[in-house]
This record gives sequence, C-alpha cells and structure tokens, in this order.
Amino acid sequence: MSISAPADAPECALNGLLAGKTGLIFGVAHKTSIAWAIAQALSKAGMKLAFTYQGERLEKNVRELVDTLPEEQRAEALILPCDVTKDEEIDAVYASVAREYGQLDTLVHCVAFAQKEDLAGSFVDTSRNGYQIAQDISSYSLTALTRGAVPLMEKSGGGSVITLTYLGGERVVQNYNVMGVAKAALEMSVRYLAADLGSKNIRVNAISAGPIKTLAARGISGFSSILDKMEELTPMHRNVEAAEVGDTALYLASSLSRGVTGEVIHVDAGFHIMGF
Repeated sequence: MSISAPADAPECALNGLLAGKTGLIFGVAHKTSIAWAIAQALSKAGMKLAFTYQGERLEKNVRELVDTLPEEQRAEALILPCDVTKDEEIDAVYASVAREYGQLDTLVHCVAFAQKEDLAGSFVDTSRNGYQIAQDISSYSLTALTRGAVPLMEKSGGGSVITLTYLGGERVVQNYNVMGVAKAALEMSVRYLAADLGSKNIRVNAISAGPIKTLAARGISGFSSILDKMEELTPMHRNVEAAEVGDTALYLASSLSRGVTGEVIHVDAGFHIMGF
C-alpha cells in the first residue's frame, strides 16, 4: 500500500527564518531537481539566492524557474554561468557574489555527473576517463566551491555548506557504480572540510536523499524498479519527495542546526536502517 507524504510545514512557521541571509545554489537543472526544491524552501524562509547554470539550455531552465520566485527575491537573484571543472569560472561566480551581495551564508552543492555507460553493467568495466570525470564533477567540485565560499562566509561570521549524496556511497547499489565511489569520496570530503572550517564557524553537511524522480535519476539503469523496491522496504512504506529534502536543507542552512557539522543526514523514509 502506498502512503502519501505528510503536508509541508506551515509556511508561517518558517517565514523570516533566513531573512537577511544569502545563498548560492549550484545544480538547478529542471523543476524536478532536488536543487530547485532546496531553493524553494530557502526562498520561502526569506533567503536571497544566487544560481549557476552550465550551457544555454540550462540557463533557460534556471531563468524560467527563478521567474516563479516572489517578486522581491526574483529582483535580487543572480543567475551566473559556471562549469565546475574550470577554476576561472568558479572564481568569476564568487567575484559576482562578492560584488552584489558582499557576503555569503549558505552554499548548496547539488552537482554530480557520470557517463551513461558507467551507470550500467559492471563497475569493474569503468574506464579511467569515466572514473576521473565522475570524481572531478561529483566529488572534487565540493572542495573547489567551498574554498571559494570561505572568504565570503567569514564576512558573515560563518556559514553552512550543504551537499547531496546517496546511499550508494555507503553500500553497493546496482548500476550506481562509479557514482557510488564518487559519493563515498564526497562524504569523506564533507568530514575533512568540516574539520578544516569549524574554527571559522563554517559548517559542512550532506543530505543523503532517497531515490527521487529527477532528470538526473533517469540516467540510472533500472531506476523505476529501485523506486518500487524502496516503497516496499522502507519503514514508512513510501518514497520521499524533493520537498522533504528541501526542508532538511532549510534546517541545515538555519541557526537551528548551529551545532551540527560533518554529518550525513538521511532523508530516505528510513531505508538506510534496514537489513533483510
């Protein structure tokens, strides 16, 4: 039996929670993106947001989505090009944020990529090039983006870095392959970055989201069967929704989580606790 997710938390309880705060979100690609669900949650709480995109097609998507934000936030939003494999483009993003906002409170990293042929079949067949691409974009980019954010977060007196991971970084998930290895590296990067930056009052955490129907997820072979299995096996007997991940990111971006760093928070209806 399928069980629906509960209604969102009352907006009145969240209004103003992040007023006066600024955020930078990497990885919005489509209205189904988890990154967009996070953006909506932060926006509702009053955060001023900047977004990045890669390529003209994604620029169009991001601009159309930003146009749906409340008028004041839409007017303040920055929309900037960035290929996370190019340090000069990362530098240009932070220069724009510094010029327009002067500081930064939250960095949201929702960037991951692996070649389609590496998300099917056997992991042992992963090419050297495919491995390097997955690690560079899906894992190392968090370190590169965090490094750029540090000076702006210091101006804010601290900040919150949030990234997305998945259980395939902890356990073997069929067809996740090289992406699982990249997510394992990403999660360890979270811990090392948290240790490096804690003295600057910069917190670094990851959200391990259950499988969600996003554009990116469609590239994983057999994804529909994963959703069916999750609904059957999770303690809550349902899949999670992007909005639930967004609300967890809101918690991590706010002072409510001021004592939390170096964590991987699972938002997967409890699937990660289950054995057989």
